[in-house]
Amino acid sequence: KPVTGFIGQVIEYINNQNTKVVSIDIPSGLFADKSSVDSGGAIINADVTLSFEFAKKAFMFSENLPFVKEWEIMSINLHPDFVKSVDKADYLVLVNDIQALIKKRRKFDHKGRFGHALLIAGSYGKMGAAVLASEACMRAGAGLLTTHVPKMGYDIIQTAVPEVMTSIDRSETSFSELPDLDPYNAIGIGPGIGQDKETRTALKVLIQNTGLPLLFDADAINILGENKTWLSFIPPGCIFTPHPKEFERLVGKSNNAFERDKLQREFSVRYGAYVILKGYSTAISCPDGMCFYNSTGNPGMATGGSGDVLTGVILGLLAQGYTSLEACLVGTYLHGLAGDLASEDLGYEASLASDITGHIGYAYQALEK
Repeated sequence: KPVTGFIGQVIEYINNQNTKVVSIDIPSGLFADKSSVDSGGAIINADVTLSFEFAKKAFMFSENLPFVKEWEIMSINLHPDFVKSVDKADYLVLVNDIQALIKKRRKFDHKGRFGHALLIAGSYGKMGAAVLASEACMRAGAGLLTTHVPKMGYDIIQTAVPEVMTSIDRSETSFSELPDLDPYNAIGIGPGIGQDKETRTALKVLIQNTGLPLLFDADAINILGENKTWLSFIPPGCIFTPHPKEFERLVGKSNNAFERDKLQREFSVRYGAYVILKGYSTAISCPDGMCFYNSTGNPGMATGGSGDVLTGVILGLLAQGYTSLEACLVGTYLHGLAGDLASEDLGYEASLASDITGHIGYAYQALEK
């Protein structure tokens, strides 16, 4: 329950002192598994929290940042068998988890072994999104990528990303028709496509005509948010990569992070989909109700186009044969790590989305160490 009375006064007194505060296990007054927003109780503003054996779920949410500025795991020597036996619905993704998932390349591998992705992206005034996602897809390791763009985007894509093949829409300015889907083993749609009437219709046709798990981003999510009945026939294993506003349009509003977390999991279970809610400690919800929290990334990635890069990275991993879950986990971690490396070189303020792409190779190298 909320901390009030004498103990609450003690907490307020500590918070008003000009000194560093260290909390053991969890800051006093902070709820571990429900929202502390508007609780009415006092909460320690900890500079450092030493958490016993596991991170607390509350640590993953930005609304608790005033209380949990930095945290570390502290072992209290619980027996490993006991730790393994504990039912966990939440998992913090660390470097060793990702290193175990990375597919190693072999001496005689060729591009055909790493898949052929289709990216449907771009419209008039938004071709930058298609460029960013396309290059990131190739940097993530896709063997081949075809980007489907409106006629006006042909020269832009061919010039900006010469490694990419193009499929040209009949429309001059937007996505209006499906290409032949047979050559592709991974499909992503959304960056910069806009929401024209023809685009909406073409998205519906795509959902109805492929059994492949689809990767939905940006305007594809916004369109589905306005046409929720279409969600009933998406293929199993689809991936959604919304930022908070897109998530709200798709799933609904919430009053706090714990409510949003519940809505996110319920959506994944209902539609057999993975949802990557981008932001602080990016959350990845799964069809079985589990949720993974990413441990890489920084404020320098809060810049236009960063999400397009993430879409490209995940699409590139899907093309290579990673499962939907593996692509979500590796993609978000790799994207965040590339952003961390970019910010180390350039600082938070000056980092661009293209700088994240430019550091994907260095992120792979760091994971090999």
